[in-house]
Amino acid sequence: MIKDNQRHLNRFHVVLDALIIVVSYLLAWWIQFTFLADPKAGKLPMQTYMMALLFVVPGYLLLYDAFHLYKPKRVSGRMLEAGNLFLANMVGLLGFIFVLFLIKESDFSRGLIFIFTLINFLLTLCERNFIRIVLRDIRSRGMNLKHMILVGYSSAADGYIDRIFANPQWGYQIDGIVDDNFDIGSFHHNIPVIGTTDDIDTILEENDLDEIAITLGLDEYSKLKMIVAACEKSGVHTQFVPDYTDIIPSRPYTEDLLGLPVINIRYVPLSDTFNAFIKRLMDIVGSLLAIVLFSPVMLVTAIAIKRSSPGPLIFSQERVGLHNRPFRMFKFRSMRVQEEHEEQKGWTTRNDPRVTKVGKVIRKTSIDELPQLFNVLRGDMSLIGPRPERPQYVEKFREEIPRYMVKHQVRPGMTGWAQVNGYRGNTSIRKRIEYDIYYIEHWSVAFDIKILVLTVFKGFINRNAY
Repeated sequence: MIKDNQRHLNRFHVVLDALIIVVSYLLAWWIQFTFLADPKAGKLPMQTYMMALLFVVPGYLLLYDAFHLYKPKRVSGRMLEAGNLFLANMVGLLGFIFVLFLIKESDFSRGLIFIFTLINFLLTLCERNFIRIVLRDIRSRGMNLKHMILVGYSSAADGYIDRIFANPQWGYQIDGIVDDNFDIGSFHHNIPVIGTTDDIDTILEENDLDEIAITLGLDEYSKLKMIVAACEKSGVHTQFVPDYTDIIPSRPYTEDLLGLPVINIRYVPLSDTFNAFIKRLMDIVGSLLAIVLFSPVMLVTAIAIKRSSPGPLIFSQERVGLHNRPFRMFKFRSMRVQEEHEEQKGWTTRNDPRVTKVGKVIRKTSIDELPQLFNVLRGDMSLIGPRPERPQYVEKFREEIPRYMVKHQVRPGMTGWAQVNGYRGNTSIRKRIEYDIYYIEHWSVAFDIKILVLTVFKGFINRNAY
């Protein structure tokens, strides 16, 4: 069964990871002491470095487990796995150096540790992507499939089936639907109705299943207790897909209130203190590096603005940020100087006479946004997050667009998930909010890195900037 396959795969993963850790360490030792000829090579014998492997291998395997790297690949995306692998190796690097500091071992080559971390990350990443490719190929041939049934047919079942069909690499095989509202033998998405909820005990006995998904409609929840009891009795892993997306269209999570499960309507990872600290640290380091990197561009832009039209270099405008607090957002001035009432008339339109010649270029290439790096450094903004709006638009959209105000639960960003998906400038506000909320509810370090990479490749040029 699939449970045994997963157990064997995990064991194989652990053995393969251990081998890669050893190989990476030996390669790092060879590069540091033979190829680079580190002068510290003679200070410690080779045996000392090899003895360290007795702690390095189990230490890194424990870190991989702590960062969920042995979860089934069905539930961990490629980017999430890469991000967790990177974090595990960074923690391993810092832990390695910290241990050497504690035992006051100054002769152990730090260069070897850095080289090992890089090689280990790259080799393990290649190994895991190779396994993904092999598993995808195996599942496309009808092997290593996870057999399951759906109990109840509803909008939740429709959404579940659509996602499974769109991701065959997950390896799910839906063998049938159990439902009271359709004739036995009828089909939905080419999946047969194989019985009613009264037949659930018999169906579970006669079918060798790996999983059951309860996808009842809201009006059938009176049957839920009986169905859960039958599924639990069978010993088959059961999951519940609630049919309340029209009521709670977000990512809820549960917590235990002295034995009482409480459903929170929205999960915001950045409400966690540690997550918020990590993101803020990334913002400070990232903004400082970007300010240094783009300083020549900002200098040339400042000169061009000053020579092209009279007025200040920097334009600041009130925007609404974290927890609905207003702040002044900085930009390079791209328009002629205006009165405040004229500036607040509306968004920039195509061939807007207020935009200068230099302004057209810097708006199109997003260079006008670079001063916001100082907003990030100050803590008004983040490198990644929903774009902030002016107060008058916030008041307008909060009445027109459901869940619009959710975006203010995190710091606004210079770029975001909506922007790299093309929703910038004069585009659908509703779609932009949809992408913003997805980002807020699914934040991770790996997700931020993905957005930064996508911004580099397709986020600077704004076709909708006028």
